[in-house]
Amino acid sequence: MKRSVLTRYRVMAYVTAVMLLILCACMVAKYGFDTGADLTLAVSQVHGVLFMIYLVFAFDLGSKAKWPFGKLLWVLASGTIPLAAFFVERTVRADVEPLVEDALAPAKA
Repeated sequence: MKRSVLTRYRVMAYVTAVMLLILCACMVAKYGFDTGADLTLAVSQVHGVLFMIYLVFAFDLGSKAKWPFGKLLWVLASGTIPLAAFFVERTVRADVEPLVEDALAPAKA
């Protein structure tokens, strides 16, 4: 597997997680303090688009890593839980890193 598949997943996992935290802060401001409705709308739409890109990249990584359906579903759903994507990304990187290095080993020899 190419390293770029893992890299683009990792980037989108972090971007999606940060945007979700920003969205949560905007929702608190909107519903808790009755301010920032326009900002919340803009952030939610940006997060939605970024989340769809995250889903595509995570599915691509999962299909190339040959994950079971349950693991793929957990990785896809982690983008909807605040802070979960940070922890899931770390475990995914640890699981997929050996697959990337195994693909590079024959090229060096």
